[in-house]
Amino acid sequence: MKKTNLTDTEEQQTQKPVKLVPIIIAIFMGSFLSLLNSNTINIALPVLQKEFASDLSVVQWTLTGFMLALGTFAPTAGYFGERFSYKRLYMFALLGMTVASVLCALSWNAPMLIAFRIIQGAFCGIIVPASMTMIFQTIPRHQQSAAMSIWIAASIVAPAIGPSFAGWLIQHGSWKWLFWTNMPLGLLAIVFAFFFIPYYRLKVPKGFDLLGLLTVIAASSLLLITLSQGSGWGWGSASTLICLGSGLLALALFLWREMSIETPLLQLKVFLNRRFTSTLLLLCIVMINFFSGMLLVPVFLQNVQGHSPLDTGIILLPSTLAMAVMSLVVGKLYKVVGPKPLLLVSVLLLIAGNLPLAWLQIDSSSAYTLLWMTIRSIGLALVLMPATTAGMEEISREYIDHASSIQNWLRNVFVSFGVALFTTLLSSRTADHAGPQLAHLSTTMGINDLNILSTLIVVLALPFVFAIPSKRKKERAVDGALSDPVR
Repeated sequence: MKKTNLTDTEEQQTQKPVKLVPIIIAIFMGSFLSLLNSNTINIALPVLQKEFASDLSVVQWTLTGFMLALGTFAPTAGYFGERFSYKRLYMFALLGMTVASVLCALSWNAPMLIAFRIIQGAFCGIIVPASMTMIFQTIPRHQQSAAMSIWIAASIVAPAIGPSFAGWLIQHGSWKWLFWTNMPLGLLAIVFAFFFIPYYRLKVPKGFDLLGLLTVIAASSLLLITLSQGSGWGWGSASTLICLGSGLLALALFLWREMSIETPLLQLKVFLNRRFTSTLLLLCIVMINFFSGMLLVPVFLQNVQGHSPLDTGIILLPSTLAMAVMSLVVGKLYKVVGPKPLLLVSVLLLIAGNLPLAWLQIDSSSAYTLLWMTIRSIGLALVLMPATTAGMEEISREYIDHASSIQNWLRNVFVSFGVALFTTLLSSRTADHAGPQLAHLSTTMGINDLNILSTLIVVLALPFVFAIPSKRKKERAVDGALSDPVR
């Protein structure tokens, strides 16, 4: 295969059309598997509770641990992508994810499954930023919005079919098939990546920031443990305070380290770009809201209303299909109206769709749940591509890998924090409402409390929408772009 080694200057001046579809297909396959693995486990949580005779607070770590690893290892994509090329890194991560999936399928207890899910999440955490970076590195700027629209629309196929696919596998087979299916799909994705993705390596990093990696892992893990265990330990207990203090100290050390060395794990200069920072914070808030719904609604449908995993997936399928269809349109809307109107509408739809879910009753119809979940899903479709593209398009090619890693790191870490916090609060709020023979009612009331909280969280996204500059800054000269990560 022909290798292409371009300098930043040559790459930025290249505006020749590329074979967009084969590259996007090859990139999409890995992203699809990564998102599928983060989505299908939601349906399986009630099943895993019964399988391993564990509480929800334990089995939720199959999701929380995965999401934490997904975010924590995203920063490593920048260094290893530069060191070995993003194509090779992408293929290696696909192989690691496939092997970890086999180990998950072979697990016979909850701790083992959680451990292998964390390993799986670490490899998936590399896949997404690597794939995003390859889009911005290998595809000319004038084709990037189209590429991102196709990529995001295609990636939404995973959450669209994920619940139904997971429900069907569980009902007609076993939860283990959620992982066995990754083996042939993972190997096929590696083959596609080998033949269709071009080889690019713009620069070779001078060194690897090991201390930066260790401190970011420590900070993320300690803060997550604080959120997930604080209720059980007591929010004012010594264990909680020590864990929280240690996490904040590790985070401070990580930030100091990244700002003080020549070759940091993450180039924090990208935060100087207001558009990138605003859209990133908006994405983090929105993803907390979305994943809280993906956690709470399956619990309500299965544990309260008694639906099977397959029925739960079918109930949720139209909402995720609506999200996929809307994602096909949003790319064209972005070119016409820009990011701010789309993001404003998206946040308002998320609020409108989330609040009625705080009024669930034990006998609420499936149509009621589906209606408001569909409105939420359309809102999410209107935020993913505009927020991602609006932030990334102002970052110079030299720092695209760092911006991509930062975006995926923070987004997934915030999601894992949200899942841990909402799971902990669900247990405590359910206990507060508990009474004799009121198990289903107390669970429903606890879910309603958290949907109110989720609505309030997404309201916090509104100021960041208005903070986004309306127009993208004009591109600076190539020399200036190379010395400054912010356009």
